[in-house]
Amino acid sequence: MGIGNIVFIIILLAASAAFGYQASKIRRNILLGKDLDRNDRKKDRWILMIKVALGQSKMVVRPVAGIMHIFIYAGFVIINIEVLEIVIDGIFGTHRAFAFLGGFYDFLIGSFEILAFLVLFSCVVFFTRRNAINIKRFHSKEMKGWPKSDANLILVVEVLLMFAFLSMNSTDYLLQQRGADHYIAAGAYPISSLMTPMFEWMSTDGLIIYERSAWWFHIVGILLFLNYLPISKHFHIILAFPNVFYSKLQPAGKFTNMDRVTDEVKLMMDPTADPFAAPPPTDSDAAPEKFGAKDVQDLTWKNLMDAYSCTECGRCTSNCPANNTGKLLSPRKIMMDTRDRLEEVGKNIDKHGPEYNDGKALLGDYISEEELWACTTCNACTDACPVNINPLEIIVDLRRYLVMEESKNPSELTGMFTNVENNGAPWAFPQADRLKWAEEF
Repeated sequence: MGIGNIVFIIILLAASAAFGYQASKIRRNILLGKDLDRNDRKKDRWILMIKVALGQSKMVVRPVAGIMHIFIYAGFVIINIEVLEIVIDGIFGTHRAFAFLGGFYDFLIGSFEILAFLVLFSCVVFFTRRNAINIKRFHSKEMKGWPKSDANLILVVEVLLMFAFLSMNSTDYLLQQRGADHYIAAGAYPISSLMTPMFEWMSTDGLIIYERSAWWFHIVGILLFLNYLPISKHFHIILAFPNVFYSKLQPAGKFTNMDRVTDEVKLMMDPTADPFAAPPPTDSDAAPEKFGAKDVQDLTWKNLMDAYSCTECGRCTSNCPANNTGKLLSPRKIMMDTRDRLEEVGKNIDKHGPEYNDGKALLGDYISEEELWACTTCNACTDACPVNINPLEIIVDLRRYLVMEESKNPSELTGMFTNVENNGAPWAFPQADRLKWAEEF
């Protein structure tokens, strides 16, 4: 084992440990949310995950972007087999460790090359769409600054990684033809063989230096990319699968009711109930129940997983009728704000401990009342999301807090609430008069 192998092993272990540390922080942050049981109907959940997360069924609703996203997705998933070979070569000092597969190896390398080219092509197209074409959802105010830089950076990195892979294979192919030591004849190179004129002028030693440089750039770049994911929107590469698996399976229009409120309504609807009966005993030491959500800890763990799974693609916002009519609401911003606040809470825990209160909250400091009340609860955002994120649940919980904890609601709703309280219905007449309209018939 040479010095290069030792250096590679150190880099590999350090990168893996760093990723594990960052992933554990995200897991800790997600579990700050309230408990929620999403383990029912396992068969339906597996089918949904295979269809939506693995099969990309909701991406292809917009065919051009959807198909090219599949190229990138399939490329990065399948090319990981090639990464496994590179890791083995890096640890043991071998070269093309899977070459013993013979003709199947030729098929693998050829497939990897075609996929790498499709990834490179798609990333160039996506970069052009984001920066040269005036597509509204890429230029909203929540996409200014870091979100835009993040999207562009990852596309540039993907292009560089794919070019490094193809140029590595191109120089490797030339070294095989020249019979260079250590470069066994193996693999098929339908794309990189077309690039050989770029390198034929180089000496054998020069080709070896370039091939080794591209090899190191490719694998170290992938390890750095792995550690960039947790601080980027691209962590959805990992979270998309569990996020879809734990999707809400009930009808989209079904809201989650609070047991306390449901019991009160049932009591009111029960003609045999004693309105003066003593309430059931409760734990006097328990914290009073909070209605709705003010901060991220009041949301469920699934809401917080949604926030980390957001791809910032903007399909939710582009389908939102409130946003399309000029209102302040952007479902994408709701998810981005939730993730930003959750990250802030996590950093406060790391620095000051779990009991620290910074005096800030998701409601008010990140998301305004105007945004919340602009929502029509139509579920267009949830329906459009490629990974089944549900911004509506967060919006409804924040609105529930405003109404039930702070008695804040638009003036247009005040009359309706008063009527519900006094008449048991949103109309401004008592129950005894409800059938008067039918008397003339």
